[in-house]
Amino acid sequence: MPAFKRLPSQIALPGFSGIEDAVEMMAAGSADERGAIYTRSEVVAFILDLIGYTADRPLQHMRLLEPSFGDADFLVPAIDRLLAAFEASGDLTSPVLALKDAVRGVELHHETFAKTRGLVAEKLREWGVSQSEAKTLAGHWLVQGDFLLWDPDIAFTHVVGNPPYVRQELIPDVLMSEYRRRFRSIYDRADLYVPFIEQGLAVLAPKGQLGYICADRWMKNRYGAPLRSLISEQYHLSTYVDMFDTPAFHSEVTAYPAIMVLVNDSGTTTRVAHRPEIEAGNLSQLTLALRDGRPHQSVATVENAVNGSEPWILDSADQLAVVRRLEAKFSPIEEVGCKVGIGVATGADRVFIGKYDEMDVEPQRKLPLAMSRDLVTGKVVWCGHGVLNPFEDDGSLAPLSEYPKFAAYLGKHATEIRSRHVSKKNPDGWYRTIDRIYRPLTYKPKLLFPDIKGEANVVFEEGKLYPHHNLYVLTSEEWDLRALQAIMLSAVARLFVATYCTKMRGGFLRFQAQYVRRIRLPKWEAVPAKLQKRLTHAGKSGDRRECNAAAALVYGLSASEQELIGMGD
Repeated sequence: MPAFKRLPSQIALPGFSGIEDAVEMMAAGSADERGAIYTRSEVVAFILDLIGYTADRPLQHMRLLEPSFGDADFLVPAIDRLLAAFEASGDLTSPVLALKDAVRGVELHHETFAKTRGLVAEKLREWGVSQSEAKTLAGHWLVQGDFLLWDPDIAFTHVVGNPPYVRQELIPDVLMSEYRRRFRSIYDRADLYVPFIEQGLAVLAPKGQLGYICADRWMKNRYGAPLRSLISEQYHLSTYVDMFDTPAFHSEVTAYPAIMVLVNDSGTTTRVAHRPEIEAGNLSQLTLALRDGRPHQSVATVENAVNGSEPWILDSADQLAVVRRLEAKFSPIEEVGCKVGIGVATGADRVFIGKYDEMDVEPQRKLPLAMSRDLVTGKVVWCGHGVLNPFEDDGSLAPLSEYPKFAAYLGKHATEIRSRHVSKKNPDGWYRTIDRIYRPLTYKPKLLFPDIKGEANVVFEEGKLYPHHNLYVLTSEEWDLRALQAIMLSAVARLFVATYCTKMRGGFLRFQAQYVRRIRLPKWEAVPAKLQKRLTHAGKSGDRRECNAAAALVYGLSASEQELIGMGD
C-alpha cells in the first residue's frame, strides 16, 4: 500500500510531530476549510473521456489516481468504467489480484474517507465482487492522508480530479513550510491547488495524462509562473476547456474554472474550447474533437501556448494573432518613455488618511490624495482627502523631533501604527507607510486608473494629488499624456489587458500594472505630427470612438482587425 513520506532524518522529531498535528487538524476541518467543491456528473464523465479513461479500453492494465477524492465524484464513475472493462475482457483472474493496482484514491478528511470507503465497497458488491474481496480491494485502493505528503509505490497512467481550493492563510504555518520545501510551484500567494497540480504531474507514468478541473488564475498570474515553467520544461498541455460561466459544480464558486489535460510527453499543440453547454450529448461530440481531432466549430488549435513561465494565452486565436503582430512590431510601454506604478499603501488607512484640511500636522507632512472615488465621473473631482507623508524627499524618515504636531498625531495612534507588520519589521521606523511616498509625484502630471473596471477609466490628473494604493499611475517623459490617455481608452489597450489578465466576475478586467506593462506602443516621435494632434484631441475629449479611430491609425489595424477587437462598439 502507498506510504507517506517520512521527513529526512536530519529534521528533528518535534518538527515532524508538529506537521502530523497540523495534518490531523486539517483532516478534521469542515468542507469550507478543506476547500471541498463537488463536480457535476456530466463534467466528470467529460474529463474521464478527455483523458481516454473509457470502458472500451483495457482499464484493468492501467492505473488511475484521484487525489482528494471527497465524495468520490470522479472515483465511483471511474470504478464503474474499470469494472465494465474488466468484465468485458473475460478475464477470470480474482479481482483482488487483477485490479489491486488499477485505482488509488487519497483523501485527508477522516469522516469523508470512511464514508467513501463504504461506498466503494458497496459499488464492488453491486458488480458481484464478494464481500471479503470488496473490503480488500477498497483497502488497496483508498489511502487516508495528505496527498501532498504522499509517496506512492506506483506511477499512474491517469490522474484525475478537482483539487481543493484552499488559501495559504488557512493552512498551519508548519505544514505550509513543509509544502514550500517540497514543491517549487508554491510561489507568492499560490493556492493549494497549485502544488496539487505539481504533485499530480510528478506521479504520472511516461505518456500518462492528468485531467483536472480547477481555478484558472495560475495560468496567467504571477504566482503561477514556476508551475508554468515546470510544465513547459517537462509536459504537454494537450487540451484546455474554459469553463467560465458554466454550471460545472453543484455549488457556485468564486474562482473561474478550466479543464486542462496535461501529458507526460512532449508536444506543442493545444486544442481549445470555451464555455461548452453542460449537456451529455454536446460534451460527447466535443470530446471527439478535443481528444481525437475531429472537426468541430467550437474547437480551435493553438500552437506553443506554453512558453516557459509566460502566461498562457488560450483565448480567441484570431485576437491572439493581432496581439502577436503588435508585439512583434511595437515595444512594451515602459520601453518608450512611459512608467507604470501604483499609489501608496499605508497599512493603516484609518490613521494615515483623512480630510486634508482637518489633519493637524505640519504642511510638509501631508499631501492631497487622489482616491478611486475622485475619478468616477471620468475627470478628477477631489473629495478633499489627504495622506500623512513620513518621508523626506531624499527617502529618509522625517525626524519626529523637527515636527511636533506630526509626532503628537502619531503618538495618539501609536498602538495601531505599531501593530502593522511593516512596523514590526522596522521598529526604528515604526511610523513609515508600507510604500515609500515620493512627494514630487504629487506635482507631476499623470494618468490614474483603478484596478478593476468593465472599461478602462483612465483619468488625466494635472499634478496636484498623490495617488492612493487603489489607483495605478502612468507617467511619461516622452509621450504626450493626453495622447497616451487616448491609447489607454482604446480597444487596443483593452485587448492587451484582456489577453493577459485573469477573468473577474461580471466580465470586469483587472488593469493592474503587470498587465498594463504588456501594452505595446511606438515611440512618440515615430507618430506623424497630424496623428499626434488627433490622439491628443481624442484623449482630451474622452470619446472612445475617436480614441479607437486614432489608435487604429497608430497601430495600422485593418478593418477586419478593428472589427475583431471591437473597435466599432
